[in-house]
Amino acid sequence: QVQLVESGGGLVQPGGSLRLSCAASGFTFSSYWMHWVRQVPGKGLEWVSDISPGAETISYPDSVKARFTTSRDNAKNTLYLQMNSLKPEDTAVYYCNMNIRGRDYWGQGTQVTVSS
Repeated sequence: QVQLVESGGGLVQPGGSLRLSCAASGFTFSSYWMHWVRQVPGKGLEWVSDISPGAETISYPDSVKARFTTSRDNAKNTLYLQMNSLKPEDTAVYYCNMNIRGRDYWGQGTQVTVSS
């Protein structure tokens, strides 16, 4: 069965950095687009990044572009999100996400808190 397990969240000061990981299993990781999505309590989901199976195409919204970098290691079945120059408004639960035949799969999420 598909499993996505995020890790790497925590408390960081504004301007700091964190690296999130998402360990994937139960499917052929190297064949699927992967996504990072975040959710602020009481608000909707916000897309953070997309990465194609071979990492040829990577996309970000303007809110994180030039600060966040998504990558993947297909040999390790792991997705990464390097977050630099973090701002308080980046505080959220971060999820990795993928879709197989119209069904969405989500990890349990990892909390990122940016605060002084």
